[in-house]
Order: sequence, then C-alpha cells, then structure tokens
Amino acid sequence: MIGAMGRRAPYYGWLIVLVTFVTLITTAGFRATPGVLIVPLQDEFGWSRGTISLAISLGLVMFGLASPFSAALMERFGVRKVMLVALATIASGAALTTVMTSSWQLFVLWGLVVGGATGAVAVPLAATVANRWFEEKRGLVTGILTAANASGQMIFLPALAWLATAYGWRWAAVAVAAVAMLLVFPVVAVVVRDRPQSIGLEPYGATEPVPVPPRSKQPFRPAIDGLLLGVGSRAFWLLSGTFFICGLSTNGLVGTHLIPAAIDHGMTAVAGASLLALMGLFDVIGTTCSGFLTDRLDPRRLLAWYYGLRGLAVIALPVAFGSSWALVVFAVFYGLDWVATVPPTVALTADTFGRERVGIVFGWIFAAHQFGAAFAVWAAGASRQWTGTYTYSFVSAGALCLLAAALSLRIPSPGRLRGRLVADPAPA
Repeated sequence: MIGAMGRRAPYYGWLIVLVTFVTLITTAGFRATPGVLIVPLQDEFGWSRGTISLAISLGLVMFGLASPFSAALMERFGVRKVMLVALATIASGAALTTVMTSSWQLFVLWGLVVGGATGAVAVPLAATVANRWFEEKRGLVTGILTAANASGQMIFLPALAWLATAYGWRWAAVAVAAVAMLLVFPVVAVVVRDRPQSIGLEPYGATEPVPVPPRSKQPFRPAIDGLLLGVGSRAFWLLSGTFFICGLSTNGLVGTHLIPAAIDHGMTAVAGASLLALMGLFDVIGTTCSGFLTDRLDPRRLLAWYYGLRGLAVIALPVAFGSSWALVVFAVFYGLDWVATVPPTVALTADTFGRERVGIVFGWIFAAHQFGAAFAVWAAGASRQWTGTYTYSFVSAGALCLLAAALSLRIPSPGRLRGRLVADPAPA
C-alpha cells in the first residue's frame, strides 16, 4: 500500500503479528499460573502435590485437545471470534478459582475451562497467522510467535509468584482475569482480521493472488479430516512422537516442576520463577533465530541438534542445583532451546500436508506435545511424592530427548511425500 506522501505503508500483517504476539505471551502466562500455585494450594487446602499435579495435567490435556478443534473453528467462524471467546473464557475460569473450596473445582476450572480456552490461543494460532498472512518470512514469523507462547509462561511467573507470596494465591488468579479482559480483549477486538484478503491485501511476499477457501459448514469436520490425513503418514507419527517428548521436557517437567524443585533445594518460589523468567527471555532469542534458520537449513537436522542439546542439559540439571551460577547457565542454555523445535516442526508440517491444512494438522501434532506435557506433570509429581526427589524425572526426560534427536533424522523429506498426498482440496 502507498501512503498519501508516496511512501509505502507498513504491511498490516505485521500489526497482526504484534497483537498475536501480545495475546500469546499473556495467555501462555495464564496457562502457567498453576506452577506457582502448587505449594500455596498444598498449604491452604492440604491437597497432595500429586493431586494438584493431576489437575494441572488435565489442563494440559485439554490445552492439547482444544488446539486442532480451535484451528477448525477459526476456519469456520474466523480467527478474531475464536480469540475473543477464548479470552473471555480464560478470565471467567480464573476469576471463579478464587472461590473454590474442593479439589474437584480445581480440576474443572484450571483443568477443563482454563486449559481448554488457552489451547484455542496457542501455537496453532501462530501457525495459522503465519501461513495466512505471509508467503515470505513464514519461518521467522512462526519463530517470533512461538517464542511469545513459550516465554509468556515464564516472564509472568515472577510477578504471579510475588503476588501469591505477598498477598495470597487468589490475587494471582485475579490478575490473570483482569489482564485477559481489560487489556488483551479490547486490542484483539479492534485490530485482528481473519485474512489479508478481507482488507484487500495478499500474503506478504505473494507474487500472485492467493485464493481463499470457502468456510466449512461443519466446523469440526476439518479437524477430523486433518487427523485422518495425518495418521496415514509416517512423517506425522514421527513429528508427533518427537513433539510428545518436546512437551514432556519443557511445559510438563521444567515449566511446572522447576519451582517446586527449587523450593526442595532451599530456594524461594520467586527465585525459582525468576529462573523460568530468564529462560523465557532467552527463548525469544533462541526461537526467533530458529525461525530464521528454518527458512535456510534442513529442519530435520535442526530438530536433531535441538533435542540432543536439550537432553544433555536436563540430565545435568540435578547437579546444577548445587550451584547458583550453574543454574543461571542452565536457564540461559535451556531457554535458547526451549521451543526452538517449533519452527522446524511447523515447516515440515506445512511442506508435507499443505499450507491450508497446516493449522489443523499441526494442531494434532501440538496435541501430542501437550499429552507429553500432561504425562510429565503427573509422572514428575508422583515420582517426587514416592521418592522425595525430582532427579529420576530429570534424567529420564533427558534420555527421551536424546531418543527424539535420533527420531528427527528419520522424518521423511517433504519433497518425497508430497507426491503421495492428495492435492489440497478446499475445506468441506
């Protein structure tokens, strides 16, 4: 677009990226809030760490299951409407937790309600925005938005931990509800548009008009079709398997249990949350650089390096707890690698199954990520309850990351697969 003075106006898609970045970074922080509530809830209600971990695990399962269906709902009703409904649901669920008195209410509110709603505004949203608005720089945009989703879980944690420590855990829940409805909701309502074509634009870098597929009359049919397409592909199973391990080693283990593990080693909750915040800051750098590299290098080899280095780092974590500087080094290194796996995984999904399918197919792959996270939340909590230490969980997760590195190299080349996949049809 050319402005009144003859200068080219900035591409509107970059504003969409900015607003999506803000949405992802805040809603990811909301999803991670239970990480700072484990000890306060245990102290106030007497619930075991295993019970609280199981509720958080349910939230991660719902987070994962909501992703492919939310991507399908975006195809039917539009991105903005889905984002607004999700934000309102998050605010409602978080506010209601302040009056809960029984553990089953924790399962319903943080598990089903907040878990499902945050799944609607997660990594599949990043994939949808990047592939709708950008022909060029898709990997970079995916990296930026993915970094927001991961870093939000950690950047907000020190403030939430401080609120929970200084004023009680209910104020942390109130803060989540207020930010969602008073800050993020109005910005999304005013700025977000579903596609560039809706405002007379084409995807950034497109050399010819890009057709807009008709909206599905059956909102969940594309989600089921995406799953059926994926299960017949070896690439889908390898991507899902490695992403299961990705979620297990990040959101599930370190993201949820690092703060309780730090407390076990004599640290405060705020200090443990600050380590996660440091990871979040460096994750922005690492994942953005990963998006840049994904546009230029073989994404399968990138995945192998990322998983291999992550595995070695998490195996070393129990030793790092003995030294403050070692923990800082771990936080920086692990932050750089936190979700650097997402841009290569999204790129392989898009190249294998097609750009119009990427939001839904990747949604199912991301569901595997959250199943892995949910398993790790429960398993690490149970292991800590049985053995009194998190060491076994950290070492096991590291070994699985090394396995994921090997599996990444077995993912078929998208060029070899495309010929075996049917041509991209318009959604039903």
